[in-house]
Amino acid sequence: MYTIIDVETTGGVAKFERITEIAIVLHDGDKVLNTFSTLLNPERSIPRQITQITGITDQMVAHAPKFFEVAKQIVQLTEGMIFVAHNVNFDYSFVREEFARLGYDFQRRQLCTVRLSRKVFPGLASYSLSNLKKHFEIHAEKSHRALDDTLATTRLFEKILAEQEGKQSIRMLINLGVKETKLPPNITLERLHAVPESCGVYYFHDTDGRVIYVGKSLNIRKRLFEHFADQTAKGEKIRLGVADISWEVTGSELVALLHESAEIKRLQPAVNRALRTRQHTGAIFAYTDFQGYRCLVFGKNSVKNAKNLELIAEYPKPDNARNYLQSLVYQHELCHRLNHLDSSDQACFHYNIKKCFGACVGEESPEDYNIRAEAAISKISKRLSGSFFFVEKGRTEGEVAVVGIRDGRYKGYGFVSTEDGDQSVDDLLECLSISYADPDAGRIILGYVERHPKGVRTF
Repeated sequence: MYTIIDVETTGGVAKFERITEIAIVLHDGDKVLNTFSTLLNPERSIPRQITQITGITDQMVAHAPKFFEVAKQIVQLTEGMIFVAHNVNFDYSFVREEFARLGYDFQRRQLCTVRLSRKVFPGLASYSLSNLKKHFEIHAEKSHRALDDTLATTRLFEKILAEQEGKQSIRMLINLGVKETKLPPNITLERLHAVPESCGVYYFHDTDGRVIYVGKSLNIRKRLFEHFADQTAKGEKIRLGVADISWEVTGSELVALLHESAEIKRLQPAVNRALRTRQHTGAIFAYTDFQGYRCLVFGKNSVKNAKNLELIAEYPKPDNARNYLQSLVYQHELCHRLNHLDSSDQACFHYNIKKCFGACVGEESPEDYNIRAEAAISKISKRLSGSFFFVEKGRTEGEVAVVGIRDGRYKGYGFVSTEDGDQSVDDLLECLSISYADPDAGRIILGYVERHPKGVRTF
């Protein structure tokens, strides 16, 4: 059963814009069963350029119902149905966002007639709805009005269904390439479709309930489908061992990254390989020698070394630290002896083959040498510093996720209701917790903050 849907809106981004009109056609795969359409009051003015496209004016929607007044009816019409639309991501995102504002998690299986048309009718010049209407001689009185576009999409959908490859393509797109016969005995397509399309962490369990794999995704449902459609050796290994699935929604991608890393260390899943090291025993340290040269040295990540030297970066093992230091020395043309990679007490071997500028014998000044040394230190420094919160969307509409760092130390993450208003630093720190002491947390936070600096709130 399908609900073919089209919406008209005040703009192109669901999070900031609203629906002005919605139309729904119920279809059983053979015929239309019912139709529903209504203008909606978006509770804001409609931009002039949008009115020029759709013909919908502020006056037309002034006395129309608001979304919350028809929300129950939309839920009932679409429940258990497949959400079909031309460019489904657009229409589905707007409907989901409208429900999210009401505190309701609207989730439906989706099907895109643009993708279907490309598969079933390859080689057309364009797959826009207007061009497909012309190609198939589908008559619709008003373009960019919800009901007429929905009826046109319905006729297009019926043409797809009439083709030999149509129904097969529909099944493949709905289930993202997963064949039910290839699923583990206790995992069904219905169960996978029930997984939320949210950011978070997911778990695969064996027959004894043990976690054998932990993963993170911006869209948990989509990622699970990808796992079970994976035909590689790793995919087959996962499928053979999975008896159950579970998940935790985080909303925030940073929280998902931190929680995934901590859970892998805590649970030690058999299939995971990366992020399993519970303690980083290797490190690269820095110091300044008596001549003023900045030097690097690898060694054990011990309290004694950290007390006497400047800790720059941590690694799972000392060998990892040595290998990275060696690579860094080559990249920045540093002296092997000053960085404890050459045991000679005079000129290093690389000076003799003209690969060192002579800092080891005083031919290169500390000032010139340290420019490259500091560049190398900056490149590998993965230490948190300062005090700040990183704030991102939470698990629900009225919530934010908060990750806290105080005096360069990771204090954990938590979730705060936006209804509580501005909270003090102490209140926010109080809501934070660490699920498992994770040596990778600092590296994860630094990397994420570099890519998303707008989320930082210093204190």
